[in-house]
Amino acid sequence: MTGSKQIGRRQMLAGTAAAMLLSRAPALARAARDATLTFGQGPRGATIPPDFLGLSYEAAQLANPAFFSPANRALIALFRELSPSGNLRIGGGSSAYATYAPDAPAGPPPFETFGPDTSKTVKHQTVVSDEALRNLRGFLDATGWNCLFGLDLARNSKENAAAEAAAVQRILGPRLVAVQIGNEPDSYRTHYRPAAWGPADFIREWNAFHDAVAAAAPGIRFAGPDISNKLDYLTAFAADAPRHRDVVMLTAHYYAMGPAGSPDATIAQLLSDDPRQATLHPAGLPVIAAAQQRTGLPFRMSEGNSCWNGGEPGVSDTLASALWCADTMLRFASYGWVGVNWHGGGNGYYTPIAGAPSTGFTRRPEYFGMRFAQLLSGGTFVPMTVEGLPADTSIYTLERAGQRRIAIINKGASPVSIRLPAPTRGPAVLLTAPSLTSKQGVRLRTIAQTASTRSLVPRFAAVLHTLA
Repeated sequence: MTGSKQIGRRQMLAGTAAAMLLSRAPALARAARDATLTFGQGPRGATIPPDFLGLSYEAAQLANPAFFSPANRALIALFRELSPSGNLRIGGGSSAYATYAPDAPAGPPPFETFGPDTSKTVKHQTVVSDEALRNLRGFLDATGWNCLFGLDLARNSKENAAAEAAAVQRILGPRLVAVQIGNEPDSYRTHYRPAAWGPADFIREWNAFHDAVAAAAPGIRFAGPDISNKLDYLTAFAADAPRHRDVVMLTAHYYAMGPAGSPDATIAQLLSDDPRQATLHPAGLPVIAAAQQRTGLPFRMSEGNSCWNGGEPGVSDTLASALWCADTMLRFASYGWVGVNWHGGGNGYYTPIAGAPSTGFTRRPEYFGMRFAQLLSGGTFVPMTVEGLPADTSIYTLERAGQRRIAIINKGASPVSIRLPAPTRGPAVLLTAPSLTSKQGVRLRTIAQTASTRSLVPRFAAVLHTLA
């Protein structure tokens, strides 16, 4: 199979412009570990926006106002290390059990940290108070991040949602990008709603909540539908969205595999080109593209990670997850998506940041994959062609301020040698660890290099070059 044919297949699946997909190398089923990269002709692709990198936390976490707070300096430092202008999404399954009230209940919060929500999580009737929102605003100001805020649809009243939205708008101010109504509404059937409940019912309820929220908080912006994986809900939302000028973004979730505990939740599956358990991908790509075309709205992956239901130990907390994360972020950016929010919190296996204020925080391997991809923020994808690239290696070429950079992610067990179109310039950045299953020792470091037109990428590693 030639490279041009494989790129064409991806273009067909994504329904996006050729320039966007040509900037990612094809996955060729060949045994050779040598490849040649050349820059191509044609239009450039998408530009990675400043707030592309994001995190997602459970709404229940706001029941402890001290967590997202300007006083939580350790967490602020970790957020700023990831990005000076990222996006924090508040939502998740616990949003159905989080109720807004202006005043926080008396006594200590029910927990210090919460998340990620799983099928085994003990649900609490948690309260989101004005104190928590004020602290969240201080946290966002200290990090430079903005916020995508989820309102409950599953068990909430439209009156309470409207009151919460008005408080969120007033307190978060310019830090608020948009509110979402409902978390994974496509999973409500037989859980929060009757078995016959479907997309049309969701749109009817969403509109009732939308009108109440818009009346209580004039000028507030909306995003949605924040689905799990049922694409007919996204299509229905896209058909209805054009009549609302305040809908500014399409959103959905993406998990590479799951649930946690499944025998198929393995490193090999995670690092495959298109994990067969993945939500929204690749079947979702043309549906997302069609929804964007119909609405003219950007698309953001508002929640996702390696393995749903909290992550798989020995997979979601290893170097493999860091390489997968970096590759997935750059792949989604090449599709023109405007952001990704990696879900986490507490000590979940897949959370990028684990821990609590009382015990300290730890950078999990995925954190370093996020940082690697973030180094290309602001870059624009440029066309390229590659010959002889192994199936387990990805390449992305971008340009920023006249400077071309090449990210190579080798998920294979052998080094890869790639002939470059121009000599390298200055130091390179290397993401690596002692082994693919390493939970400790994952490093993102700058390495000195002499100018060369060949890159030798170690096995199970990612390298970022700047070209002369």
